Amino acid sequence: MQKLPTKLYTAAQVRELDRIIIKEYGIPGIELMSRAGNAVFRHLRIKWPNTKTICVFCGSGNNAGDGYIIAGLALGVGLKVTVYALSDPESLKDNARIAYQDYSKANGTVTLFQADHVIKADVIIDAMLGTGLSKPVAGLYAEAIQAINKSQSRVIAVDVPSGLNSDTGSVMGCAVKALSTVTFMGLKKGLYTGAAADYCGEIFYSSLSVPKDVFNRVATTTSRVIKKTIPPRARCAHKGDHGHVLIIGGDRGYSGAARMAGEAALRVGAGLVSIATHPEHAALLNIGRPELMCHGVDNADQLSHLLDKAKAIVVGPGLGQSKWAAELFIAAIKSAKMLVVDADGLNFLSHVPEKHSNWVLTPHPGEAARLMHCATVDLQQDRYAAVAAIQAKYNGIAVLKGAGTLIASNDELAVSTTGNPGMASGGMGDVLAGVIAGLMAQGYSLKDAAQQGVYLHGMAADLAAEQSGERGLLASDLMPYLRQLVN
Repeated sequence: MQKLPTKLYTAAQVRELDRIIIKEYGIPGIELMSRAGNAVFRHLRIKWPNTKTICVFCGSGNNAGDGYIIAGLALGVGLKVTVYALSDPESLKDNARIAYQDYSKANGTVTLFQADHVIKADVIIDAMLGTGLSKPVAGLYAEAIQAINKSQSRVIAVDVPSGLNSDTGSVMGCAVKALSTVTFMGLKKGLYTGAAADYCGEIFYSSLSVPKDVFNRVATTTSRVIKKTIPPRARCAHKGDHGHVLIIGGDRGYSGAARMAGEAALRVGAGLVSIATHPEHAALLNIGRPELMCHGVDNADQLSHLLDKAKAIVVGPGLGQSKWAAELFIAAIKSAKMLVVDADGLNFLSHVPEKHSNWVLTPHPGEAARLMHCATVDLQQDRYAAVAAIQAKYNGIAVLKGAGTLIASNDELAVSTTGNPGMASGGMGDVLAGVIAGLMAQGYSLKDAAQQGVYLHGMAADLAAEQSGERGLLASDLMPYLRQLVN
């Protein structure tokens, strides 16, 4: 698998990279376009070497220029090429026009796309819209996208699938569903969160062989999370060296959430884990996992000695919304300890918003919408903006769960690329909360605990799915893989 850069860019930032390369480094735009087209064509030849027919969809901008270069390269090696233009290619400007003219000189032909065209090709190249999209796709472009998605062909998107917002990962009306996306210069933020996972397929990257120092000229505060090496333990280590986690949760009927959070904290290396839960089931909670120290608490007074012992606290898994739950939640957030606030803890927080520098908030989109008092569908339109807004409102670290989980601190946005659809099952969030708290208890900063916790949690799910499949994946299936990953 290709090793991708960690920095992520907006479309505007990539345009600035383009400008610097052309104006200050003297690399002509048509040369960059040629390199981009060649990168896609190389990918095509490597990925599907038996391809005999391709269909290239070209729009009206620079993305179309890439498409005409790809079409010309395909002609040059004897492939059967059909080019569908979404606008008159004679109206193309600048480098895109040059690319079209070169294709024409090579005896390439162009067909103006119509909705009734039947698309038949081994591979379709999507070179229609690129990163400049600012409004929902409509008209002939929407019909072309529909035709591509209905076809049985393999699809490669050039730079970004047409219709996908390259900054947010949201679909602008409709979008091409690609099996591969070959992106250039700077990795685009929108390829890694939101709906992007259903549209990009596998992402491949080309720097276009530009000087490496160019990338230091444009500042970005967004990056992909990369797994950090966990140093080995000292031979004389004891349990007190690795922190004490307290899980607060488990109202009547919801004991499993606290139990899973507690085991997850242990599996990533916390030295001790206590659970403060409803007295009704406290004695039964650690059956099958006796390493968990379970305490029945009736009120905040009975919680105080457990708070004193803890280095990191998780409040929320299975907590419920009762008076008992509210009392324990208030006691937890008034403590001076590091906190992970999850599940019902977040629901309480949405009613009495506070700011703390020592907590990690871990909402799924529905909980995030309640925290921000907006509709979930609106929040999901720009997940980067949403997680940044949550962090600004509540301070600390905000984690917005979902496909392409985002982690926001006051100086950085990060996205984790691990995880799979099998994680859409009960208890996964409880395990994540325990993982993050377990890392915090061992000395990780809040930001590192959140970023690495999300990454490890998703990777454990990937390993479990690789072993037995995504469907039917349970939160408790992650436990052995979490232990494997931290070792």
